[in-house]
Amino acid sequence: MVSHAHQGTMSSALARLNVNAARSLGVPTDGYAHLLGIAPEHLGDDLCRAPVATSVRIVELATALTSWPELALLMAQGAPMGSLGVWDYLFTSAPTPLEGMRDAAAHLATIADVTTDSVRITEDGGQITIAHANEADLTHEGACAVLACSLAVYQRRLGEAAQRQLVPLRVSLAARAPRRHEALIRLYGTRTIGFEAPVSSITFLAADLKAPAPRAQPGLSAVLRRHAEQTLASSIPLHNWLDLFRTALASVHDESTPTLPAVARRMNLSARTLQRRLEDHATTWRHELEAVRRAHITELLRSTDLGIEAIAARSGYADARALRRAVQRWYGTTPAGLRRTGRLHGGTDTPESDR
Repeated sequence: MVSHAHQGTMSSALARLNVNAARSLGVPTDGYAHLLGIAPEHLGDDLCRAPVATSVRIVELATALTSWPELALLMAQGAPMGSLGVWDYLFTSAPTPLEGMRDAAAHLATIADVTTDSVRITEDGGQITIAHANEADLTHEGACAVLACSLAVYQRRLGEAAQRQLVPLRVSLAARAPRRHEALIRLYGTRTIGFEAPVSSITFLAADLKAPAPRAQPGLSAVLRRHAEQTLASSIPLHNWLDLFRTALASVHDESTPTLPAVARRMNLSARTLQRRLEDHATTWRHELEAVRRAHITELLRSTDLGIEAIAARSGYADARALRRAVQRWYGTTPAGLRRTGRLHGGTDTPESDR
């Protein structure tokens, strides 16, 4: 289910696609390395969702060095099967390429921002058209590159499902005609490309998309659809600096006992600057550290049979007594009582310290 929190974000897989294209073109990293979602711990985490604004800025920098058709080709070449995670395999597990496309369209939110992007599939006689709508202006070269790449990715995934190259009948792009579009001919494998269309779309023979998919696996589609939904539900949208800090803190906590200098290094900041930023966001290091420990401890109590001493050791507390005091302060009960009654952080009850 798409929540309000996901609006304005995209998968880290798409962010990686943009970053890799920028690196290939030699775009200076100081133009985008500071953007939300580009830190290694976010770019490499498939549960993190970078702001769409990050993508917009990167493709803007890239189109300053190359034309949007060339950028579209470069991005599509950098998106092999599997690079977009579970969404890719929705195509190849379905009984036909068309059914795979329908599954992928229904789960577009797994990779993109569906408040601005949408996919529509229409059938007219012996033809099927896949249209990708976006709110961007057709004069925005970065958006033109992204839309052109999106159609090419659909084409390639459908080809993967069919286990052969699928050549479209025609391609229509919501973009102004570029001076040269040889890159687009290479991208789609056809010269039948139109411009300044209301919506970008790609059209195939219905027979090509309705033929049985050689790699279809009965029952797998349903499993992948559920996995796609679970991935989206558990994703971490990065909307602001505090989101960035909290994911950095959580990642350090997963590796060792977190310290302020260690998290500051992870964020490429000095410890003093990190403290100032936290003050600017009306919070403190102590409060944030306790929050991540509380979430970690609650999860361990919920999902494991570990003893209190072991949980204390894993959570950075000196001993079981310190952990019991913390749980009493948060929930007004003991660790055993919390485990027994199921009064969990993130559930129906709220820690007393937050009331």
